[in-house]
Amino acid sequence: MSDSRNDWRETKRLILSTCKRVVIKVGSAVLTSEAGLDLRVVNRLADQIAELHDAGMEVVIVTSGAVAAGRRAIIHCRDCRDEDSLPSRQAVSAIGQSRLMREYDEAFFRYGKTTAQVLLTRGDFEDRARFLNARNTLRTLLDWRVIPIINENDTVAVAELKFGDNDTLASLVLSLVDAQLFVNLTSAKGVFTENPDKNPAAKPLPVIENIAELDVEGMCDGKTCVGSGGMYSKLLAARRAAQLAVPTLIVSGLTPFALKKAFEDVDMGTLVLPAEHSVSRRKFWMAYHKQPCGQIWVDQGAATALRLRGKSLLAAGVTRVEGEFAEGCLVRILDFQGQTVGVGLSNYASKDLQGIMGLKTEDIARVLGPGLYPEVIHRDNMLLDAAL
Repeated sequence: MSDSRNDWRETKRLILSTCKRVVIKVGSAVLTSEAGLDLRVVNRLADQIAELHDAGMEVVIVTSGAVAAGRRAIIHCRDCRDEDSLPSRQAVSAIGQSRLMREYDEAFFRYGKTTAQVLLTRGDFEDRARFLNARNTLRTLLDWRVIPIINENDTVAVAELKFGDNDTLASLVLSLVDAQLFVNLTSAKGVFTENPDKNPAAKPLPVIENIAELDVEGMCDGKTCVGSGGMYSKLLAARRAAQLAVPTLIVSGLTPFALKKAFEDVDMGTLVLPAEHSVSRRKFWMAYHKQPCGQIWVDQGAATALRLRGKSLLAAGVTRVEGEFAEGCLVRILDFQGQTVGVGLSNYASKDLQGIMGLKTEDIARVLGPGLYPEVIHRDNMLLDAAL
């Protein structure tokens, strides 16, 4: 892959021609209009995806649109009130899910394709047994040449355990199904050097070779108001994909027949190249399937040792502990400037770590007793540059 980076167009052709399994995420800004779910878009998508499927590709769809479909359905319901509360949004989503799936099912049926609805929560990813069960179910569906259509199970997901946006969900599905390509259909025409809504002179980026070096927050002015997370969440999802060695194609789903054109190698959107060295599936699962329970701040020496020398985190480098967490919990590691170094599984509970931070390893036993871990976080249980 590294030799091909000198000619990214050739790299793109190689990716598109060899891809056998793709995750396609369809955003709410693509699927909906002021009137609700746009059935013309659903049918055009089915047309293009069916063509990819006929060519032998395995396709997994991560879709938005349930809330929009639900809101359209309750317009004539005298007793329904679309309020800005969690129970109301979950009720609207429950009404819309079946309608959204019906439209997909009918659209694909016209092309002789069978679809399957898969509703997931963050809990399905956090629990290893449920994760493996979902993985086996999806693999069976793909073996049967069925097209899985995935959405968050908003009806039962509590606020603290929501993915937040379907970009995050889609990036986790990549690992779940061992995808080889991530296509993110959005309202934007790709990634720009700056927010084009604020600076019309912003230039499009046809390729991002090293997304880990990209100033995502600076480019996007933080999160934007389009969809749940805007371009900010799409770039974070692409960064997670890159860590799995999965390339991402960010394309405007509002462009007529965008998928067909993208796979015909028309120059459109932004290609995000995968990292040259991927992280292990275990570390990816560890870092992204749970929310960090707390934060550990480290000094400059420790941050350098972690980033440049691949060392484990020792108590001597810890300067501050925030939050309450138990032994084995996932925590965020911050440097002395407050920048994220990575995430990892702590060998110590927060109350114990507060008692030994700053101490040399040989002094830990004096405070907590013998037989304890020499590392606060072992490097095998740590992912640097986590896209959180």
